[in-house]
Amino acid sequence: MGALLALSSAVVYGIVDFAGGLLSRHIHHAAVTFLGQLGGLLLACAAALLLPAGAVHTADLLWGALSGVGSGVAMRFLNRGLSRGAMSVVVPVSAVTGVALSVLCGVLVLGDRPGAVAWLGIAVTVPALWFVSGGRGGAGQGTADGLLASAGVAVQYLALGQADPASGLWPVAAGRVAAVLVLLPDATRHARRLRLPPGRCVQALLIGAGAALGLVLYLLSAQRQLLAVAVVLASLYPALPVILGLALLHERISRRQALGLLGAGVATVLLTLG
Repeated sequence: MGALLALSSAVVYGIVDFAGGLLSRHIHHAAVTFLGQLGGLLLACAAALLLPAGAVHTADLLWGALSGVGSGVAMRFLNRGLSRGAMSVVVPVSAVTGVALSVLCGVLVLGDRPGAVAWLGIAVTVPALWFVSGGRGGAGQGTADGLLASAGVAVQYLALGQADPASGLWPVAAGRVAAVLVLLPDATRHARRLRLPPGRCVQALLIGAGAALGLVLYLLSAQRQLLAVAVVLASLYPALPVILGLALLHERISRRQALGLLGAGVATVLLTLG
C-alpha cells in the first residue's frame, strides 16, 4: 500500500506540473500559483478532517507552516519558469536540485550522515544540471526559475519531515495557510490578473488541489514506514511532464540536454537511495 501511495503521488505531481505549466502559458503565473494554493488549502483541510490525528502539537503546525512557505516559493518560480521555458527542462532541474539541497541541508543542519551513494548522486547532479541548462551555450529559458524553485522544494520536504506522524495531515493544512499568506503580496500586485473567467479559476483551483493531494499521498506513504521506497517512487514524477512535453508539445532538446536529463534521473535515484 505504501509503495502504491508513493507512486500515485508521483503520477499526481507529474500531471499537476504539466497542467500548471500549460495554464501558466494562458493566464499569468501569479494567478495560477495563488488560486492553486487556495485550492490546495481546501483539499488539505478536508483531508485532515477525514483522517483523524492522534495528537497535534504547536511544533507540528509550525513545521508544517515552514513547509508551506517552501511550497509557495517553489510553485511561484516553477510556474513562472514553466510559463516561458520547456517543461522537459524546468521540471527536472527543480526536482533533482531540490533533492540534492535536501541532502546537503540534512548534513549541514540536521546532522544527517548520507552514504557514499548519496554523495555520488550529488556529484552527478552538477554536470547533469550543466548539460540540461545548455552547457556553454547558456542557460535554457526558465532554468533559473527551476533552480529557485528547487530551494522551495527542499524546504518543503525537510520541514514536513520534522512533523510528528501522530499529527496526521494537519501540518499539510497549516502549510497551505502559510503558502497563501506568503503569496498574498505577489497576488495583490497582480490583482487584475486574478480577474479570470470562472472556467480558468476552477482549473487553477483544481491544479492546486492536485498538488496538495500529491503531498498528502507522499506523507501517508512515508508514515507507513516505507520511506526509502516512498522517496524513490515519488521522485519519479518529473518523468511524466518531460514525456508529455516532448510528445504533446513537441518540445525539442539537444543531445547535450538529453544526456543531462538522463544524468538528472540517475542523480535523483542515487540521492534518494543514499
